[in-house]
Amino acid sequence: MKLRRLEMKLEEVADFQHPSPALEQYMTPAPLAARIVHHAFLAGDIEELTICDLGCGTGILGIGAALLGAAHVDGYDCDRKALKICSDNTQKLSVVLNCHHLKLEDEMLCLQMHYDTVLMNPPFGAQNAHADRPFIDCALAHADVVYGIFNAGSVAFLERYTKKRATIRERFHAMIPLRRSFPFHTKEVCEIPVEVLIFDVIKKRQ
Repeated sequence: MKLRRLEMKLEEVADFQHPSPALEQYMTPAPLAARIVHHAFLAGDIEELTICDLGCGTGILGIGAALLGAAHVDGYDCDRKALKICSDNTQKLSVVLNCHHLKLEDEMLCLQMHYDTVLMNPPFGAQNAHADRPFIDCALAHADVVYGIFNAGSVAFLERYTKKRATIRERFHAMIPLRRSFPFHTKEVCEIPVEVLIFDVIKKRQ
């Protein structure tokens, strides 16, 4: 599937109905989700592999992976309402994405499966400091490769935080058009600069 076709399919994914500011629930825009998943596909990190959409929300990254031929896709989120939307989206797009409820910090390091690739758009920590760290820790503990969206300017921190656990293979810049969703938003649309980082997890010696 070509990039433009994938983007058009992901435009069909329904957004959050009542997003939570505490959970920083903003759906990854279809153009960016398509770009990430298609990039991962071209790198050999999707097709016929096991994929985890960590903090899946409405499922757009996991659905993209399923559309590009992943062998198995699991989505994890702490919000049951978001998981219901995710399940509805998978049915609408006729793909298989297994939706799992997961409490945040107390369960994130206890996944029962190891994945080839994790795709994630974790919270940036704007509402709760360090909210991204459990996602990073979980991803590095349960996958060989991690694709993550992070606030622009986070690379130096991420290099330090993942030192001896992963290496940054690649990164690219993007913008997220954040539409007014909460009362504290003052603009109808605000462009948020982000960076997409690809981590290769350092495997431990047996």
